[in-house]
Amino acid sequence: MLSVICESPGVLRAQQSDVPVRVAGEVLLRVSRVGICGTDLHIFTGNQPYLQYPRVMGHEFSGVVVEAEHNSGFAPGDGVYVMPYLSCGQCVACRQGKTNCCVDIKVLGVHRDGALAEYLSVPAQFVHKAEGVTLDQAAMLEFLAIGAHAVRRAEVLADQRVLVVGAGPIGMAAMIFAKLRGANVTCLDTRSDRLEFCKTRLNVDATVGVGPTDAEQLASLTNNEFFDVVFDATGNIDAMNRGFGFVAHGGKYTLISIVPGQVTFSDPEFHKREMTLLASRNATTADFETVLEAMRSGRIPDQALNTHRMRLADVPDAFPRLLEKGQTVVKALVEC
Repeated sequence: MLSVICESPGVLRAQQSDVPVRVAGEVLLRVSRVGICGTDLHIFTGNQPYLQYPRVMGHEFSGVVVEAEHNSGFAPGDGVYVMPYLSCGQCVACRQGKTNCCVDIKVLGVHRDGALAEYLSVPAQFVHKAEGVTLDQAAMLEFLAIGAHAVRRAEVLADQRVLVVGAGPIGMAAMIFAKLRGANVTCLDTRSDRLEFCKTRLNVDATVGVGPTDAEQLASLTNNEFFDVVFDATGNIDAMNRGFGFVAHGGKYTLISIVPGQVTFSDPEFHKREMTLLASRNATTADFETVLEAMRSGRIPDQALNTHRMRLADVPDAFPRLLEKGQTVVKALVEC
């Protein structure tokens, strides 16, 4: 079978390898679509803190069942999606249902080889039927679920003022699900094309470009009170530290981004606001179900989000172009 491996930062190579042999408890899948996300871009650029090279990337994907145990509930030809966070089911987090932050989590495409391949065999408990959605949509579930999880974790309410800093795919996912909860959503980003997309395709209530007057603009939008809930989805430590200043008194700050570094803040300002600081990592089965329900009812602009496509064989040449200046990439899908 064909697969694409990231040998080292900046080096992608197409290779032929054996089709994986399904072992007991697994489902063998013919990979259909793979979404490219910020994690993959960080792996390619050498900026992913949890990874060792070489690695086959790809954790957002859909596929078709090739082979499964007869009592698994799956049959050849079933369209499926995969929860890429392989949790242990036994640790302190898993026992509380927080499988997204399992102590011994193994993420496909990060801790073990992922889906940029024609076939993949995965444990059956992480495979789910993609009922009522297309295989394109099923491959987009994961990044949307991360946004849905962050919004659920922050307990966003109708009419709350929400600021999302960072208009990449994860930030957009947070905007979508905050809007679905009835919040008033503002987006802050450095790129005018991303801000325009959020305004015209995601119907956010306001957009602000990063610049000398951005804090004044954000204050003006909120009667100088700032925001009930702030999400950071930038992957930038300076932006993460700065975001504390945009949280209203009594508000919440949720960090979706993860970076290798120290997050710092002013304790007097933190206490003065009685601020709640939250980390949001990955997603749970419940979050995937939230996204599926929204997709089935037509409330996710998935076709607009899918801005780029490429074939698996073309990934070594086409993938680096996603990073070129002027590319307005939201979600690229690889056709396997």
